[in-house]
Amino acid sequence: MHAAAVGSATALLDAYAAGDARFFASPTRTLLAHGVRAEVPHDARPLPERVAETLAGQPTLDGRPPLVVGAVAFDQDAPAALAVPETVRWAPPLAQDPLIALPVARPEPTGWSVRPVPEPAAYGAAVAAAVARMQRGEFGKVVLARTLELTAPTDLDLPAMVQQLARRDPGGYTFALPTGAGRTLLGASPELLVTRRGGQLVANPLAGSTPRSADLAEDVRRAAALLESAKDLHEHAMVVAAVRDGLAPFCTTLEVPERPTLVRTAAMWHLSTTVTGDLAVRDGRTATALELACALHPTPAVCGTPTGLAREVIRELEPFDRGLYTGMVGWEDASGDGEWVVTIRCAEAEQRTLRLYAGAGVVAASPPAAETAETGAKFQTFLHAVGVDQ
Repeated sequence: MHAAAVGSATALLDAYAAGDARFFASPTRTLLAHGVRAEVPHDARPLPERVAETLAGQPTLDGRPPLVVGAVAFDQDAPAALAVPETVRWAPPLAQDPLIALPVARPEPTGWSVRPVPEPAAYGAAVAAAVARMQRGEFGKVVLARTLELTAPTDLDLPAMVQQLARRDPGGYTFALPTGAGRTLLGASPELLVTRRGGQLVANPLAGSTPRSADLAEDVRRAAALLESAKDLHEHAMVVAAVRDGLAPFCTTLEVPERPTLVRTAAMWHLSTTVTGDLAVRDGRTATALELACALHPTPAVCGTPTGLAREVIRELEPFDRGLYTGMVGWEDASGDGEWVVTIRCAEAEQRTLRLYAGAGVVAASPPAAETAETGAKFQTFLHAVGVDQ
């Protein structure tokens, strides 16, 4: 790595402040944007068309194409939180910056009040109801989520939370951006939906998970067991098939490995497949990153199969509106390049309240207690960042 890059990524992390700042860090780059030059309108046109039109009239930013950055909801018909920033600063990935290894202080105990919605027992009952329907053959998979509502006695220190998230998993996707008056979406997702660079795409679906263990031998045992788990391999295969089918129409070649590998975060092991492809040129252009992302979203990793029926089951069994959770977050420039990440391991902050989200893929072989425990483990990414031990 060039010496000039040392400290440049962590400098952007350190410069993040809540308000109009938009921070996005990935394994390929770090981005910090400020201000709003234009907002992507909400109307009946397809989202990629609205984004392209918004970018078309914008000037370059320091010699780079203008870009939009923000978040898209789980329901693609809902308003998105996408804006063209006034300024953008770029740096190499956080994981390549040696300064990311320097420790930062853990958050002081805040006296959070924690309220699960739904209660764990009610979540387990919803999983059991979904399993019974799948065992009757009604559908193949549904992803059911639950939330934790955290309320603090003092104002939230969002920059400190983003520091914790980024430094715990510097090789992942850390994000923080405004989504409305006084509201901020922040998180550390492990899952790339799709990225486009020129004529190439990469997608990295994750499905099938198990919690990490602090004991090394047990951690290795859990990883090995996940690679052999029939239930998790089946769940993963459904997601990979959907990604392949969604991307194939845009590609001349598409490479899909036969078996998944493992990726790890600080809290979880995940089954992972890296899909790569060469984009087809049609009418003198290739599909943009956002067009590819919209063709995939929502994948069975966050919704289920078949998609329409899984959406109905989610509406029936989840006692809250997902909003931006399990949508996508990222950026796209006027050339069509961009990165879009699945919005998981996240929270929405407003005033003194955080709403955390976690979900689990439910198939016919899913034990309700195991899925409840899995969502509990997934909460740990964010609970660690705010100093809550559960």
